[in-house]
Amino acid sequence: MENYYLAVLQNIPGMTNTILTHLLEVFKTGHDIWRATEQELAHTGLLTENKLESFLQFRRDNSLYPEKLPEICKRQNIKVISLEEEGYPPLLKETFDPPHALFYRGRLNNTQPAIAMVGSRKISPYGRAVAERFSSGLASLGITVVSGAAYGVDTESHKGVLSVGGITEAVMGCGVDVAYPRANQKLLEEITEGGAIISEYLPGAQPTKYTFPARNRIIAGMCRGTLVVEAAPKSGALITADYALKENRDVFAIPGGIFTQGSMGCNRLIQQGAKLVLDIGDIITEYGDFIKNKTLSAKNDNMEKKFALSGEELRIFRLLTPDRPLSIDEILYNLHGSDPAKVAFLLLQMELRGIIQSNEAHSYVRK
Repeated sequence: MENYYLAVLQNIPGMTNTILTHLLEVFKTGHDIWRATEQELAHTGLLTENKLESFLQFRRDNSLYPEKLPEICKRQNIKVISLEEEGYPPLLKETFDPPHALFYRGRLNNTQPAIAMVGSRKISPYGRAVAERFSSGLASLGITVVSGAAYGVDTESHKGVLSVGGITEAVMGCGVDVAYPRANQKLLEEITEGGAIISEYLPGAQPTKYTFPARNRIIAGMCRGTLVVEAAPKSGALITADYALKENRDVFAIPGGIFTQGSMGCNRLIQQGAKLVLDIGDIITEYGDFIKNKTLSAKNDNMEKKFALSGEELRIFRLLTPDRPLSIDEILYNLHGSDPAKVAFLLLQMELRGIIQSNEAHSYVRK
């Protein structure tokens, strides 16, 4: 129940995560904060007169809400995780202003490195092509792509990941049960099949002009770096980049034409020190062997699960790499005594399923 009290408390108008942290130092639990008397709350000196009245009014209007929230979440397959629990996004926990509780649908992925991809809602054909190329490429390497499910770059980034069976997470400026924009309802459901829809806002909460900038700190905070694909000078994507910089995270930007309004924000970021990115390698090389090993391991796990490989197929898959072709004789030698006819049949089946491919010399690599 403690998670639900924290989730409700952080959504009281006027309540900040900093104030809630200090209240927890006094009352120890969210339950005790919710049950505290007006005098006890006032005595802390943490709430101004207006904020105290806001708290009391919210509690009067929603007195039983924390007790009802678990059933509301259960009906909609929504989970809640608190800042102190194992499984809370570790990089977000390190930030200046992490939510005390997160709502999510799907599955949080904390084992893979994550990169945020953000940009303009008014996407150009150039931005669309870049978003698809980088998101699918990063996902193919086992990197989780985090974005905000908005029109434009966000949507294309999520779609690019899903096109290769990767994992993507969408941070919302509304409740996780609210499809926003409505046209992305199917996309959001697809995201939850392997990744997650995440929000700090209560179920049913509608987006406002204030919730989108606030959610951007979560997008940046969950990731080692943020890639700005396409952004005009006043794009909200630049807010995400600013949060990343404040948390000493990497900021990458795709360059564009100097006469193209939609690229001016990216070009300015590069001018101010963001790393100019021309291909995926420019991102991967920033993280050294750690991220390379993590992504290779995650990629293998994803592919094995996606294609339901087992037995001899799994041995063949683990033997092959994307860049060093092996002949059937080399494969048989490394498989130590496998039946040649069976291996040849499995290679053909795996090629037809798009798992591997052969070259003119009839040697094989992972596709």
